[in-house]
Amino acid sequence: MAKLVIILLFFHDLSLLSSAAESRLTTDFYSKSCPRFLDIVRDTITNKQITTPTTAAAALRLFFHDCFPNGCDASVLVSSTAFTTAERDSSINLSLPGDGFDVVIRAKTALELACPNTVSCSDILAVAVRDLLVTVGGPYYEISLGRRDSRVSKSSLLLADSLPLPSSPISKLVEQFTSRGFSVQEMVALSGAHTIGFSHCKELTNRVARVNDTGYNPRFADALRKACSNYRNDPTISVFNDVMTPNKFDNMYFQNIPKGLGLLESDHGLYSDPRTRPFVDLYARDQARFFKDFAGAMQKLSVYGVLTGRRGEIRRRCDAIN
Repeated sequence: MAKLVIILLFFHDLSLLSSAAESRLTTDFYSKSCPRFLDIVRDTITNKQITTPTTAAAALRLFFHDCFPNGCDASVLVSSTAFTTAERDSSINLSLPGDGFDVVIRAKTALELACPNTVSCSDILAVAVRDLLVTVGGPYYEISLGRRDSRVSKSSLLLADSLPLPSSPISKLVEQFTSRGFSVQEMVALSGAHTIGFSHCKELTNRVARVNDTGYNPRFADALRKACSNYRNDPTISVFNDVMTPNKFDNMYFQNIPKGLGLLESDHGLYSDPRTRPFVDLYARDQARFFKDFAGAMQKLSVYGVLTGRRGEIRRRCDAIN
């Protein structure tokens, strides 16, 4: 009980700090110091997405893994050293696709040439994700800027339940989101990010093996078993989160779930739990409402636990603390 109280107090304090820092962010933060900031990021992400279409999903997942545990501070971008194991090398982050890291590094390199030591890596990641989502059909939303980057990145600082797991029951997910100030509806809206990207077979094979009690469409379960049959020999084998429109950001994810075409245990849980099912139904029939709520939730996530002013730094390289 004492441990739970300490954890809740930690997230409460982080929320208060986030509110104070958010008031120092502005949408035109770089209008004078780096006027081509948005253009440079947009050019970078466009070229990367064209050559590697999985970049949008990779960057979106990277953004969530950065922001959700301890705030949007680009700590997940830092590489480990001989002395410190960084966040990106914690077990829960080892499966993060390299294209998410790469697109941020590319943008940072271009920005350092145009306006050295001016734009933070955390701002680059936030804007890159927004622009990448737009390229695959997602909603546009304003991003407040002026974040600073964390001076610390340690795997040991990630709590055991820092991030939602694909196998987590809905009650656990609700607890994780609400402790950070997000509503159940915002949690469901953010889950719609699974409309793009893929998941590794190891995250679903145990559940797919139990056909009768899992909520999977039987034919879909058969297809998953065949696709993942060799995953023990090749752990990189993956399947699309949205089997119908895997490279398009739309509301098909929510339309799939009631049909038994959800991929992960947490996807099926959204439809079986009475707290979340109404929002699944809402977003399945109303894409415009999903886009509106997703955009609002992403804006809220993008300012969660941010650092401003002297509480952080502007890294010269996104993968190394100054």
